[in-house]
Amino acid sequence: MTIYKRFILALCYTLALAGGLTRAQETTVVIDATSQTEPISPYIYGQFIEHLGRCIYGGIWAEMLQDRKFYDAPALGVWSLVGEAKFAHEKEGAFVGKASPKWNSDNDDVFGVEQANLQFVEGRDYVGYIWTKTQENQKIVVRLTYGNGANTQEVALGEPSEKDELGYVKRAFTFRAKTGTDGKVFGSLAILFTGKGEARLGTVSLMPADNIDGMRRDTLTLLRELNAPIYRWPGGNFVSGYNWRDGIGPRDKRPPRKNPAWQGIEHNDFGIDEFMLFCKHIQTEPDIAVNTGSGQVDSALAELQYVNGAADTPEGKNRAKNGHAEPYAVRYWCIGNEMFGNWQIGHMPTEQYALKNNEFVDAFRQADPNVRLICVGDVGKWDEVILRECAEHIDVLSEHIYTQEKGDVVEHVRLLANRIRQVADAHRKYRQDIPQLKGKDIRIAMDEWNYWYGPHVFGELGTRYFVKDGLGVAVGLHEYYRNSDIYEMANYAQTVNVIGCIKTSQTGAQFETTGLVLKLYRNHFGVQPLMVEAKAPYDVAAALTQDGKTLTLAIVNPTEQEASFNFQVNGLQLAKGATKYEIIGKNAMDYNDPDQPQKIDIAQTQTDDDLDKGVKVAPLSVTLFEIAVK
Repeated sequence: MTIYKRFILALCYTLALAGGLTRAQETTVVIDATSQTEPISPYIYGQFIEHLGRCIYGGIWAEMLQDRKFYDAPALGVWSLVGEAKFAHEKEGAFVGKASPKWNSDNDDVFGVEQANLQFVEGRDYVGYIWTKTQENQKIVVRLTYGNGANTQEVALGEPSEKDELGYVKRAFTFRAKTGTDGKVFGSLAILFTGKGEARLGTVSLMPADNIDGMRRDTLTLLRELNAPIYRWPGGNFVSGYNWRDGIGPRDKRPPRKNPAWQGIEHNDFGIDEFMLFCKHIQTEPDIAVNTGSGQVDSALAELQYVNGAADTPEGKNRAKNGHAEPYAVRYWCIGNEMFGNWQIGHMPTEQYALKNNEFVDAFRQADPNVRLICVGDVGKWDEVILRECAEHIDVLSEHIYTQEKGDVVEHVRLLANRIRQVADAHRKYRQDIPQLKGKDIRIAMDEWNYWYGPHVFGELGTRYFVKDGLGVAVGLHEYYRNSDIYEMANYAQTVNVIGCIKTSQTGAQFETTGLVLKLYRNHFGVQPLMVEAKAPYDVAAALTQDGKTLTLAIVNPTEQEASFNFQVNGLQLAKGATKYEIIGKNAMDYNDPDQPQKIDIAQTQTDDDLDKGVKVAPLSVTLFEIAVK
């Protein structure tokens, strides 16, 4: 054979693997309804939110102002000083935290603070308030500026509605934006004082008036559509330096802190009670991680009692005082996060964590026998020790996977699924090799999983996702289905902005391609997986609905060519026609953006497609069929 012929044959083989030839585009898929595995846990569609970047603040939480409690002195952070009055970031008599702004004015000139880079929507209503301590002769004005100074609007303050023990009073304000901003031209808000004497500023707040208990209406709308059954919170690395008490009580009096694990300031506006309200609004179940890094068992037990204790317990009384008399009855609790990693506050050797885990678990089970506890895992030596030393102290074992990027789309799409399978295979081997696991069924909570690469377009770790990432998440879900006997939970990380499936700007919110996939499968894929035989590069999964009346069939085509499939279905008789859902990209690098018209969405149609006669699916697509069973 000549070198030229060898080259041509090698090229043809390569194109076939990539779906480039007709032979690779036509494949037979066997679906065997007589061979069924365990039902798919609904918790496979879980989510994870952390106090990091713009996941909560700037994503879920509706507050528009940064550093609203003045952790940083104005002129050193996001606030700028206005006027020439003598200024100090004063510790003594501070409204909240370590210090608050204070001025002394010798004349009637204007002074105060201003925050720029704000976005407004023309005609939208906004609400806010300020806590101040001033002299009787001093006047206060809230001034809005649009278009980098092109338009201004002064807002009247209401009468004082509250007063604290230091003499600060609270005044509210409302306004309707006279003009809008477009992401290139910004607006600002200023708090301005006039008059001689001392003036102090406590906290400031500004939100769209349509917020829902302090949460963004547009984000909550998408989260409801996502329909995730469980949310893990508050971390992540964040939890290992978090004091849960900082996040309870009157919101304006909760201390601002430097984020213990990430960049920026933790406002402590979103704590346990806000998280529980968040879960109520989107009808999901909470999964709370406790601090085993800098935290000890006494603090975690107090947190458990605050959340689940009766109203006559010490922390239950505290919860009731904060407006929540009934216990929250949270079932899932994570005993720490990634304690194996040197990036983790309080990270420790495996044997030490095993002792700490067992101490926490014993205490939690004694305090509340209804809890289900998730222990920190990491495939390899860590897991081997933990499963030997903690077998009686684990309900579920946590694992985390993140993958980066492959230049080849077909290879990129397989990355998550390959890791999901590798973790499942490792755990099956543990069950064979570790005597302490005999007779036990310790399942996996993959409570962080996602792609993680690319520039941070949406704040800290705010990576953008593309069509190829959505296809990869779909194949990842298929792999969870194939291992339904060992995966109890999977929490996509981190829902909003931070490597998230939803991205927001100051004025918009939109699903990433990964979010569209999660929404589609959660709402339309079945629960009883069936055995499927299909050839690469395509990935096919099938399942029956709970009532057995509908076959759901999902096909991922990661190639740039249309693909044809013939189906052999054993053990089922199917009706003609189907409901078809499609997520299609014109290009593997297409994406959605919250400030642009939506490019990619879920398209739903009724089709006459008949599995017996074969179906075609578009290039770079996820296609899901719902077919009635006779």
